[in-house]
Amino acid sequence: MRFIKSLCTVWLCMLMIPFAVAGAADKGVFATAPVMNNGERWRIGYFEGGEYIDYQKVLTETVKGLMALGWIDKTEIPAQPGEQTAQLWQWLNKVPSDYIEFVPDAHYSAHWDESKLDGVTDKVIKRLNQHDLDLMIAMGTLAGKALSNDRHDTPTMVLSTSDPLATGIIKSVADSGYDHIHATVDPNRYDRQVRVFHDIVGFKNLGVAYENSDNGRSYAALDVVEKLSAERGFNIVRCYTQSDISDMTVAEASVEKCFRELAPQVDAIYVTVQGGVNEQSIASLVKIANDNGVPTFSQSGADEVRKGFLLSLSQAGFRYVGEFHAQTFAKVFNGAKPNQLAQFFEEPPRMAVNLKTAEIVGFNPPLLLLGAADEVYRDIPAD
Repeated sequence: MRFIKSLCTVWLCMLMIPFAVAGAADKGVFATAPVMNNGERWRIGYFEGGEYIDYQKVLTETVKGLMALGWIDKTEIPAQPGEQTAQLWQWLNKVPSDYIEFVPDAHYSAHWDESKLDGVTDKVIKRLNQHDLDLMIAMGTLAGKALSNDRHDTPTMVLSTSDPLATGIIKSVADSGYDHIHATVDPNRYDRQVRVFHDIVGFKNLGVAYENSDNGRSYAALDVVEKLSAERGFNIVRCYTQSDISDMTVAEASVEKCFRELAPQVDAIYVTVQGGVNEQSIASLVKIANDNGVPTFSQSGADEVRKGFLLSLSQAGFRYVGEFHAQTFAKVFNGAKPNQLAQFFEEPPRMAVNLKTAEIVGFNPPLLLLGAADEVYRDIPAD
C-alpha cells in the first residue's frame, strides 16, 4: 500500500494554532517559590488504579519540574524497572528536600482489580480525612473518579487522565466542581490527533480496539472518533478488548487478537490507551500492523513511536506537562485552592514519526511532516 506523497499545509496550520479555551487562566496571582508548611515539610500521597508506564513517566517529569522550581534538591532520577511507581515512590522519599516529603506509607494502588478498587478508595479517603497529608496525587481516570468528590477536602491533583470531562471527574475546563480538586485537561488533544492522522494518511476505514465499557470508551476518546467519522466520512471498524483487569497477559492477548482481526480490514489503526498496550505487547502489535502495511497512530505519545508505531503527537517525554503539574503543586503550597488554578494544558504542537515503520508500510513522509517532527526515529527496537 502506498500513501500520499505530498500534503497541503492545512493540518500543520491547525496544529500550530492554539485553541481558545474559556477559563484557561488562574483565578488570581499565586507564587511558585518554595515555602515551608509552618516550619514543616509538605506531605504528599499518591493513588493509582494500577501500573501504567505513562503514570511512571508523568510522576518522574513532575518531580523534575519541582526540582527545577527549587522544591526538591536536583538529583538524577534512576531508570525505573517495568511500569511501576511503587519503587519510584520509595526512592523519592529519600531525595533531599527542605520543603516536600513523599510520604512512604501513602502510596496506594488498586492493581487494576475492580473488586479491590472500592476498598482501596475507602482506605485512601479515610487517610485523607485524618489530614496528615497536604496534597494527594490521583493518577489516572480510576483514581481521579474515586477521589473527585466531597468525601474529603484534601487538595487533590488528578493527573494523566484521558478525558476528565467525559468521565465526570471535573464539571468543566474552568471549574472542577470542588474547591479541593484540580484535573489537568486538554479537551482538544484527541481531536487534534485524529484530524492530523486523517489529513496525513487519508484513511477510509479506521481500526479502533478498545474495552467496551464506560472507562474503555473514554480512554479511546470514542466520542471524538465518532464525531470526526461523521464529519469526515471515514468508517470506524471496532474490536473489543479487555483493559482494566489485574491479569495483564489476558489484556495483552485481547489487544493482539483485535489487531489481527482489524489489520486485514482497515487502512489505518488508532492505537488507544489501555492496559493491553504496554512494553510487553507493543513489539507484537507493531509487527502485526507493519506486516499488513497498516499505518498506526499512537494515542499515548512519542515513546510508542520510538517502539515502532508510525505517528503520534510528540509529548517531549512528558516534560512540559510535568512542568505544568509542578507549578500547580507549588501554587497550592503557596495558598491557592486547586479550583482557583487553570486546568487547561495544551502540549506544544510537534510530531513524532518512525521512519523505519514508514518504509515497511510504504508511507513516504511529506517534507512538511518531517519539518513538524521534533522526534524522528529511524529504526524499530529488537524484541
